[in-house]
Amino acid sequence: MKSELEKMLAGEMYEAQDPELVRRREQARDWCWALNATKESQAVERRRVLEQLLGSGGGSVGIQPPFFCDYGSNIHVGERVYFNFNCVVLDVCEVRIGAFTMFGPAVQIYTATHPLDAAARRGREFGRPVQIGSDCWIGGAAVILPGVTIGSKTVIGAGSVVTRDVPSGVLAAGNPCRVLRELGEIG
Repeated sequence: MKSELEKMLAGEMYEAQDPELVRRREQARDWCWALNATKESQAVERRRVLEQLLGSGGGSVGIQPPFFCDYGSNIHVGERVYFNFNCVVLDVCEVRIGAFTMFGPAVQIYTATHPLDAAARRGREFGRPVQIGSDCWIGGAAVILPGVTIGSKTVIGAGSVVTRDVPSGVLAAGNPCRVLRELGEIG
């Protein structure tokens, strides 16, 4: 029989109040609190916290506090990814982000979702992984919904709500987010 953690990571319905999951969320929130309490001059301490918080890539990621996440361990980032102020990542499933991708302020990435049936929603939830390619730019206040894949070298306009996959090398924006045009070498 699968643990609630295994169900969660597999995108299956799981019990969010499972003691192991609660413990893991509390640990992540403690790490977020420690990160958010650092000063700009405390780069070494920030790096140490990020290496503890994130599943991988904490050694080169730049995160401008405040930053919030559910677990942290399900966030995997490539080289020199950057999150501006006030980003939120609800990482009940994996979030994979390619190298050199930048996030504007207040970007939100959700892997967590809930059943539409009210009775089923009372104690259970599920998630879908999110994947974002390399060299992307996600504009401020964009929201990326569960299960979305964004291709490499894509720009998502500020305030967009990304409800479905976006291909590589395009400018996409809006609510719901849609492709506006392909990007050339210069953009």
